[in-house]
Order: sequence, then C-alpha cells, then structure tokens
Amino acid sequence: MKLQKKIAASLVTGLLVIGASSAYAFECKIKDAEMAKPGGFPDRALTMIVPYGPAGGSGQVASAMAEAVTSLTGVSINRDHKSGGSGTVGMTAYMAAPADGYSVLEHIDDASSAHALDSSRPNPATDLIPLVISQVTFSQIYIRTNEDRFNDWDSFVAWVKAQNGKATIANVSKEGSMERVTMKFITDASDMKIQQISFDKGAPRYGALLGGQVDALYEQPGDVRKFLDSGDFKPILTIFNERPGVFADVPTHREKGMDFEPLLRFRGFYVHKDAPADRVEWLKWAFQRGYCEDSYQAFNEKKFMTVIDSYRDTAGAIELINTTIPQYRDVYKKMGLNVK
Repeated sequence: MKLQKKIAASLVTGLLVIGASSAYAFECKIKDAEMAKPGGFPDRALTMIVPYGPAGGSGQVASAMAEAVTSLTGVSINRDHKSGGSGTVGMTAYMAAPADGYSVLEHIDDASSAHALDSSRPNPATDLIPLVISQVTFSQIYIRTNEDRFNDWDSFVAWVKAQNGKATIANVSKEGSMERVTMKFITDASDMKIQQISFDKGAPRYGALLGGQVDALYEQPGDVRKFLDSGDFKPILTIFNERPGVFADVPTHREKGMDFEPLLRFRGFYVHKDAPADRVEWLKWAFQRGYCEDSYQAFNEKKFMTVIDSYRDTAGAIELINTTIPQYRDVYKKMGLNVK
C-alpha cells in the first residue's frame, strides 16, 4: 500500500464529508435573536486577529463574519491581519493579547496541524475556546484559462512529467499543512515531480498564476471565486470524493486513479480560554447567530458550501479538533517528520 493510502485513510474520520449529490439544508441552530450583554460587555469595538492576509480565504471569511456579527449586535469588529509563518505569527500575537474577551481569533485547520506536529504550540481545543467553525471546504488545482501548454488534468500531468522537475505550482508555505500533504498524495499517485512555490498570503499566490510565474495553483474554490467568475482561472482537478454540481465538468482525484480520502479545509473563530465565562457565552451566541445572518449565508453560498455542512458549534468544533490532531500526528510520523 502506498504511503498516501495509509495516511489519508485515517484522516477522513473527523470530517463530515457529504456527497456532491447531497445539498446541505441550512437550519439556524441558534433560535435566540438577541442576548443581553453581560455587565455591559462589550462596550467598545472587538479586535479580530487574522493570521493571514486580507485577500485569501481567512481574510474573506473574517470580513464576512465581522460584518454579520456587527449587523446582529451593533458591535464593531476591527480586523488585524498578522500574517506570516503559516499562521504562527497571528497565533503568537493572539496568545499574548489580554484574555478579556475583547480580542477574538480567526484561524484554520493549520492551528490543529501545528499542534499535532509540535505539542508546545497552542491547542485550539484547550488553549482556546472555539466560538464557531463556519466553513468546511474542498480544494482544487487551477490553471490559467488561456493556458496553451495544457488544458485539462491529463495533459497537465503529461506536460509536468516532460519538464523533468521544473514545473511549478503555487501553494502555502507550511510543511505538513493540509495543502502540502495533499500535494504529496497527488504527486505520488500521479508519479510526477513538481516544485511547490511557497506563499503565505493568498493575493501573491493568485497573482503568481495570473502573471505566469507558476504553472498551476492549489487552492479552495471559494477563495478564487472572482478569478473563476472573470474567466481567468480554470479548475482541472477537484480533490473531493464526488463532483460537486457546480463543478460537474471537472474530474475528481478518484476518477483519475488517486485512491486517497480528501483532506478538507476548516475555518473558525476562537477566544482565549481564560476570558471571563459570561463574556465567552455572549461571544458564542454572537458568532453562532452571526453564522445565521443572511449576509453570511449568502457569503457561504458564494463560496460553494452547498455540498458541505460548514457549521460546528463549540462542542462540535472541539470534537472535530480533538479528532483532527491525533490524525495529523499519525500522518506526520508516517511521513518521517519530527513530531514533538
């Protein structure tokens, strides 16, 4: 059995994967449209630390959730983007901020995988309190629509193999991330060599493909929606078990003979575990009810979330994280990484 089959089979357990033919029926789980502010909290704007740039998926979801919570509560949220180190710069800054409830954190599954690789890193299920996970999504590989060297997955693979390791794909920088692990699965299964060019921020990653500095891009579809709408980018492979209806013309990795379970991206919002309990409860309500706001639901629909259950409340998020961490730890050990 190949490495990617051994590894990936263990990773799907903690993620709810819904077939492409199953449209997820949204239902708001938080029925209370209002909640009294505990002791007047908050009486000023909140700060949301975002460990990635404003143009990428984290920046977009942070903006959408901040808008929804502000619309719901009237409380302003100032977003502070602290990118670098594949999320570690923002996490470090957040953990150093006062645990008074006035600062919240947006983060992705990288927080779980970082702790899985190095247990001294913050555990998002114990060092933080998840307020809500509001996105779970799949990935694709993209090329420029006007590309004339290849036009689909088969011709892309053939071209890459002919380049003797000189072909390039834009990806995130963190070794051991969902994206990097999945690309290893893909290259092993396809028997091809491709250089992964690292970018911490989404905008430079997308610009590199748009400008021809790289040959392809690994990303989630919602993050590059504007490039799909403009016709600049074209997906040639969907890393999902079935073809989502909106991408019915794009083959999945399984259709191309790659027998591994897809790893999915999840994004959510957190507060420090030492924040006052009554403030935490208000923040849980605000962010979970914010998920129900029409503006946020419209955002998620635009991000191709109709085939995936994107919602986890605090308990569901903790369960997901607690399942994900040992799974990634097992992955890293099998990959020969130094797990601490």
